[in-house]
Amino acid sequence: MTSTPITPETTAAETADADTLKTRRIPRGEKRREEIAAVAEGVFLDLGFTETTMQIVASRAGASKETLYRHFGSKEGLFSEVVRARSARVYGEAEGDFPLQGEPREVLHKLGFNLLRLLLNPDPICLFRIVVAEAPRTPELGRIFFEQGPAQILQQLTLYLEGAVRQGLLTCSDSTLAAKLFLGSVVANRHIMMLVAPGWEQATEETIRHHVDEAVALFLARYAPDAKR
Repeated sequence: MTSTPITPETTAAETADADTLKTRRIPRGEKRREEIAAVAEGVFLDLGFTETTMQIVASRAGASKETLYRHFGSKEGLFSEVVRARSARVYGEAEGDFPLQGEPREVLHKLGFNLLRLLLNPDPICLFRIVVAEAPRTPELGRIFFEQGPAQILQQLTLYLEGAVRQGLLTCSDSTLAAKLFLGSVVANRHIMMLVAPGWEQATEETIRHHVDEAVALFLARYAPDAKR
């Protein structure tokens, strides 16, 4: 994540832009709230949480600080909204069409591939870094991120595994634990590398698919009905 220095010149330019935009008709209510949150996401990703101010977001969104405070209450509230929206988009795309149906190998591969491919994109990684950095000071941000993202995937996968067990397709005595193990095997190593050593090893679509294939094979070796105990 790069940090763009804020100078008197850029602040003046942003103020001029805001004055111009204020002459336009601005949508009200929920639509306007979503528009401001979308602008704020770009600012947070560009500057980070600490360097972002409500004035910068207001200027770029063509709004007043009063409007931002009315919609979000504080910078923390605005960031919470950004985290909520981004997490819902990222993990919603990874989920696809829930409830999942079909054979475990096909379902697990689709979920694992979509999830890993999305998480390795720059924007989710950047947002993840910001949440990790701010969570000790604002634990609520970490809770919102987890509940809106990873917890949703875990819950949906657990429900699928429970159904697969009832159909005799799998033998998981603890479906929640099995779901955690599968998601960990798919995400953990690749995600850590992107967080702490970006560019160390390039993840292509082929390498992602191979990684997920092996994670699925490992899972089925333990939980398929005919797996050797």
